[in-house]
Amino acid sequence: MGSGLVDQIVSGEAPSLVPLTVQQYHTMLERGILRDGDPIELVEGLLVRKNRAAAGESEMTHGPRHALVVMRLMKLEPKLETIGCHLRAQLPVTLSAVDEPEPDLAIVKGSLEDFADHHPGPRDLLVVIEVADSSLRYDRGTKQRVYAAAGVPAYVIFNLPDEQVELFEEPSSGEGRYARRADYGEGETLALPLGEGRTLPLAVTEILGRQGR
Repeated sequence: MGSGLVDQIVSGEAPSLVPLTVQQYHTMLERGILRDGDPIELVEGLLVRKNRAAAGESEMTHGPRHALVVMRLMKLEPKLETIGCHLRAQLPVTLSAVDEPEPDLAIVKGSLEDFADHHPGPRDLLVVIEVADSSLRYDRGTKQRVYAAAGVPAYVIFNLPDEQVELFEEPSSGEGRYARRADYGEGETLALPLGEGRTLPLAVTEILGRQGR
């Protein structure tokens, strides 16, 4: 049995942690205790370093393929604007009193100006997207639980190690999971759900392919 603090908390041998709230997190940013823009997010009351590294690399690095896929997805912005949505990249979404993750991308209802004084919340979100390399297990586990618990309608993982896209739908808030999952591979097209029966087709190869199309 492990003797570290985290091991003892998990086993019930040590007192539980006291989670930070979103308000406390913001105060830390405002007072310079944390630097705004650092790769840190608040998940289940804990400050977590965002991992955008390639498998086997230091989590302090930003993998070039991760960056490439994010930039390819950013090209969806003009299509989203035509239906009254916009795309946010690696910016906060406030999901609960103790959850303010920064997904790689979020498709948000409304215009940029609608969020001049607050971050989007669960009712504003249509889809959250994570591009996963070394963070894959975390994105499938903790991140899925947090997004489902908040009732985010759709969650998409661009799974770089397995060269596939995973679409999670039908959130079960009480269970912290999605009831439906569909996987898409090379040559297939994902119909990204955007509410009110609308979808946006995404060709997997055009996003995950190693050569530009």
